[in-house]
Amino acid sequence: MVEKIVTEMRPFFDPKAVAIIGATNKKGKVGNVIFENFRMNKERGVFKGNIYPVNPKLDEIEGYKVYKSVEELPEDTDLAVISIPAPFVPDTMRQIAKKGIKSVIIITGGFGELGEEGKKLEREILEIARENGIRVIGPNCVGVYVPDTGVDTVFLPESKMDRPKSGPIAFVSQSGAFAAAMLDWAAGAGIGIGKMVSYGNKLDVDDADLMDYFIHDDEINVVTFYIEGVKDGRKFIEAAKRITKVKPVIALKSGRSEYGAKAASSHTGSLAGADTIYDAVFKQTGVIRAEDFEHMFDLAKAFARLKDKLPKGDRIGIITDGGGAGVMASDAVAKFGLKMADLSEETLKYLKENFPPHAVAGNPTDVVGDTDAERYRIAIEGFVNDPNVDAILVIVLFQVPLLEEEKIIDILAEYQKKSNKPIVAVAMGGKKTDHYARILEDRGVPVYPTPERGVRALAGLVKYAEYLRRGA
Repeated sequence: MVEKIVTEMRPFFDPKAVAIIGATNKKGKVGNVIFENFRMNKERGVFKGNIYPVNPKLDEIEGYKVYKSVEELPEDTDLAVISIPAPFVPDTMRQIAKKGIKSVIIITGGFGELGEEGKKLEREILEIARENGIRVIGPNCVGVYVPDTGVDTVFLPESKMDRPKSGPIAFVSQSGAFAAAMLDWAAGAGIGIGKMVSYGNKLDVDDADLMDYFIHDDEINVVTFYIEGVKDGRKFIEAAKRITKVKPVIALKSGRSEYGAKAASSHTGSLAGADTIYDAVFKQTGVIRAEDFEHMFDLAKAFARLKDKLPKGDRIGIITDGGGAGVMASDAVAKFGLKMADLSEETLKYLKENFPPHAVAGNPTDVVGDTDAERYRIAIEGFVNDPNVDAILVIVLFQVPLLEEEKIIDILAEYQKKSNKPIVAVAMGGKKTDHYARILEDRGVPVYPTPERGVRALAGLVKYAEYLRRGA
């Protein structure tokens, strides 16, 4: 099964040759944007495969030969991207089957989400796919984005939507618009995305298939999902149990309310289902439920860097150079069901002996506003060596006058690397702070703009670690 799912899914992420069915030279059209994505990535040296535009009315696009039909395509074609009106898709699928292409992304909308006529088209396409061993992503989606291989079927042009750098996060979305907005946001936030899949109506390839694939993808540390509904509950549960033993899964499940469930049905044809059932399934399978978009990526950032350094328990140690921020973090510890660590007598003695009289040794430890980086080092050293502390939240106000920015970044990165306890940082401020936060994240320390978000991310790490300790 392992080899089968990896073999089946590989062409979606790293094809030898892609056929773009519906490619056009009309700027702004879906088929043109997708073609341009591949063409530009080919020119950049990122996409290594061949590009075959298909359009019966054209001879060439940007110097590329255009094939009149699927039948004419070269034999190395292993991925077809379809962007033509819905009624023509079934016949195109028959041609694809005859050609022996086994991986298809259907970008086109106008299927099951629009009612019975669209569902009939879907059934016809699925029958062709099943009879011929074809795997299908879509329809009604933006498809796949892989920065490392140059696969990019997102039909929003680079002039309007930035693409994120590569990273250890996989993002799977039932909504194409949400997927595109997420990619743009991730690019702006400096968050790396290794693979994005938008599967729309998930006619064939679904959440479970992707989880089974990502289990074996060594480039991915954490998998995030935006889900409106699950069609095969048992299949989802079994796949979720398999993957969460190996790597964390975060799900943002919409359609919680009556209004949201109705909107989900008209959007992707999903049956949102009773929200309490999803809560129970996520708890049973170890899937971490995100409350909103922000929470999902706060968790993803933490797991991307700390998947192999999970806390041994729920006791949190807080270090800050601002008393108010320490109070807010303490409140968040209680809010998210964690515990404030009781520092050992040895740690308290060590801190008091090495701190000036006006610094506060305790939990939170307040290194106060005249701190330098060395005082932070003393505090972190104490917390790292204290057996009563399971995870550490370090709040850094980069604005304080004596704090050497590069040095505190070096210290945090050093302890993140050598300690067996996860360290999460909080940096509150504007552009200057954001600059240092980006550098710190590149050094392996997840950074959050508020104490509450930092603690909430730690709570996700604790929750997943508890699930694994229970025996997954």
